[in-house]
Amino acid sequence: MGSIIGSSSVEWSAYLGRELGNVTIIRELGRGVMGVVFVGYQKTLKRQVAVKVLAKAAGAGELASDLFRDEGEMVAVLAHPNIIPIFEMGEADDCFFQVMQLVDGIDLRTTIRRLSKHPIPSRRLMQVSEVIDLMVPILDALGYAHEEGVIHQDIKPANILVESRGGRPLVADFGIARALAGEYKSEGLVVGTPLYMSPEQVAGKVTDGRADIYSAGVILFELCAGSLPVRPAERAEEILTRKKNVPDTFFTAKPGQVSSRVDADLERIIVKAISPSAEWRYRACEDFIDDLKEYRAAHFAPADAV
Repeated sequence: MGSIIGSSSVEWSAYLGRELGNVTIIRELGRGVMGVVFVGYQKTLKRQVAVKVLAKAAGAGELASDLFRDEGEMVAVLAHPNIIPIFEMGEADDCFFQVMQLVDGIDLRTTIRRLSKHPIPSRRLMQVSEVIDLMVPILDALGYAHEEGVIHQDIKPANILVESRGGRPLVADFGIARALAGEYKSEGLVVGTPLYMSPEQVAGKVTDGRADIYSAGVILFELCAGSLPVRPAERAEEILTRKKNVPDTFFTAKPGQVSSRVDADLERIIVKAISPSAEWRYRACEDFIDDLKEYRAAHFAPADAV
């Protein structure tokens, strides 16, 4: 959902054992909006790395190629402990590739699914204090990127990796990020994941950091309430249409109506972050963080504080 590149026709197994730059491809790790991610071995530094590959045969036109190059160039200058760094980027006859840090952990989407299957009902959700501890560094990373002129535009649980040791969250896949100074002008371009995309992004309007704030707010809603109150039968196209034309009807219930553990104060924070109108959302990630920290300090023991 949300992919601009059709990669199903590419024989990705052919990349196993292949050398891209200074890296030998070992195995496939996962697939995303901008291609396939492999585990590779970087010979120069004798370490395993993640290698994201965009095959030109996968229908990667000029726009996709520009997006891929821009991702590497933009993220390469971002230095933040909660953003996965890119070490190298390059181009071969049949593909573009990026070499980045290999994270020992799992993505947040997998974590949510595993928790939902816990045999003890009370442990099927993160504690609200844990959710806030997770969201604060994510928002800090996004705020930093926004200050550097980079908008992620595809914030979702699958693009947040959580380290196995320490639980540090890292934002991944700036594959459709756009520099504020180099906005793509393709009329009607919609790239992203419908469920988490802001209404203005769905409408193809010029976006700013508040689009990422919306997506982060949807994740906060999901983690705190346990589920998102949406119409389950709607397809991606229908979600896009609803968000574009009647965005205030997308969620069918308020957070507190979905889960009793979302009180009025927390609901206010979530509702502000996911406002259909960017004008009513948090102006910046810093403001979002301040409210979350204030809520945590007021509702949880000091020894538990961030």
